[in-house]
Amino acid sequence: MGFDMNEHELRGLIGKVKIGKLSRRGFVQRMMAVGIAAPFATQLLVHSGVAMAQAKDTYAPTKRGGGGILKVLWWQGPTLLNPHFAVGTKDQDGSRLFYEPLAGWDPNGELKPKLAATIPTRENGGLSADGKTVTWKLKQDVKWHDGKPFTAADVVFNWEYARDPATAAVTIATYKDVVIEKIDPYTVVVKFAKAAPFWADALVGTRGMLIPKHLFQDYMGGKSREAPTNLAPVGTGPYLFKDFKPGDLVRGTINPNYHQANKPYFDAIEMKGGGDAVSAARAVLQTGEFDFAWNMQVEDEILARLEKSGKGRVEVTPTGNIEHIQLNTTDPWVEVDGERSSIKTKHPILSDPAVRQALSVLVDKDSIEKHIYGRTGPATPNFLNNPERFRSKTMKFEFNIDKAADILEKAGWKKGSDGIREKGGKKLKLVYQTSINQPRQKTQAIVKQAAQKAGIDLELKSVTASVFFSSDVANPDTYTKFYCDLQMYTTTMSQPDPQLFMNQFNSWEVATKANKWQGRNITRWQNAEYDKLFRETESELDPVKRAALFIKMNDMVVGDQVVIPVVMRPGVAALGNNLVATISGWDNNTWDLSDWYKKA
Repeated sequence: MGFDMNEHELRGLIGKVKIGKLSRRGFVQRMMAVGIAAPFATQLLVHSGVAMAQAKDTYAPTKRGGGGILKVLWWQGPTLLNPHFAVGTKDQDGSRLFYEPLAGWDPNGELKPKLAATIPTRENGGLSADGKTVTWKLKQDVKWHDGKPFTAADVVFNWEYARDPATAAVTIATYKDVVIEKIDPYTVVVKFAKAAPFWADALVGTRGMLIPKHLFQDYMGGKSREAPTNLAPVGTGPYLFKDFKPGDLVRGTINPNYHQANKPYFDAIEMKGGGDAVSAARAVLQTGEFDFAWNMQVEDEILARLEKSGKGRVEVTPTGNIEHIQLNTTDPWVEVDGERSSIKTKHPILSDPAVRQALSVLVDKDSIEKHIYGRTGPATPNFLNNPERFRSKTMKFEFNIDKAADILEKAGWKKGSDGIREKGGKKLKLVYQTSINQPRQKTQAIVKQAAQKAGIDLELKSVTASVFFSSDVANPDTYTKFYCDLQMYTTTMSQPDPQLFMNQFNSWEVATKANKWQGRNITRWQNAEYDKLFRETESELDPVKRAALFIKMNDMVVGDQVVIPVVMRPGVAALGNNLVATISGWDNNTWDLSDWYKKA
């Protein structure tokens, strides 16, 4: 498990924090020394009745506005601005310009209030002793951008909206198994059917952005996509919506009635989309044309060179994000009831375990780290890597072309005159897709070359990022449709807990035509034992036992080659030298946008 501390010692340390003999920081450092990451250590304290530390406010400006235009660059631009439909980071980040949750996650895994007056704790009565209820007190006098008051009715509405299957919200998994009730106009209670070890999912962070009842209540369920406000947000955030060109540009102007004093600092924001990661890095680090650029998926050697221009800096933030290759368990080439990659089919080639095993040893992760990603992508055998507490120590990776060839040979895949293996009349030919992005095309080339030597023919397909990550249900080339054999991208982990992250292998999360491909299980893999383990994690309050369950689940999906992890993807952003912005690996890049400012 990577740590050596029994329950008795753990409880002893927590007891010392309670009586003031050990500081919170001291406790977290002791935990980190034995492999328990900071976010989980802080959650341990909260579960044990120790109040969360309130992050110190380091915001310097003494008045609202005056900072000019904040120019930010997302080389994959947002395609819609309803957080409940945000299938990718770009849409979540774009939505967060205007919408806010009750609380966000800071870089240390601590909760910072946004629309909540305080963070629920055992002391303030917010967390029940049995782990089944969480009571949130809301800030009063918060107004939606159109001047209407924000109240508990809005919070309850978001629960009703997201949990309705006909809405086809990507947030349904967060809301369908809880009940949210209004206690009074500024108090809500979240009720769980059983003890919830990780209670800060609903209403928090990326899954918690709240939309206004008065503008969406006529667009519930099947009408959800028709709401005009899907493309013209009215939120509570620091900026008022100005205009939006999907995939290209989002603009906002200062909210003069923002609910935090002296914020925001900037008079307006422009979020530019499109281009590529290298040009985005150059626009911040070399030319200084932009203040911030997202997701620097650029070879580290290029970033280091651009930093020497002196206009900006690269910030690397620990996350649980993972660049990985997915293996389709269904047949993408056959249509059943108007649907390709249907769960009524099985993959004609990848259903053979030997082919999956061979592919897993044909990915040269060390070379991919060394020659492409550097500090921005350490190689890993695991799908679940952080917080470190949940990282499996049993998984290993290797690169071995001869071993791959031997596995295939023994399984009856024989080389033809063209060097491509075949079995039962089927050629070992597969289509491997990803988004257009230099490190990804280089990774594809490395994998293709190795596969070819082992007798596998990989056809490489590159899809424009704005198309690949689109939320458009009519688009055949989106990653959620998965109309090919293998695909590669980064899955983000937006919380310091694996609950939501690991639900992407649950059978009930399969992406299908019926749910408009909004289910999070893109590989379509279904496994009853995995489902059972996941259900156990939902109510296991013992942190050590719960971590063991997640580690077992990681080992199942990696061991069965449902996915092949490639490299860990810490958050890598480019910031102008004067920009002060706190980036968190556990929330959206724009989670704390209200507090961004420039040093004089």
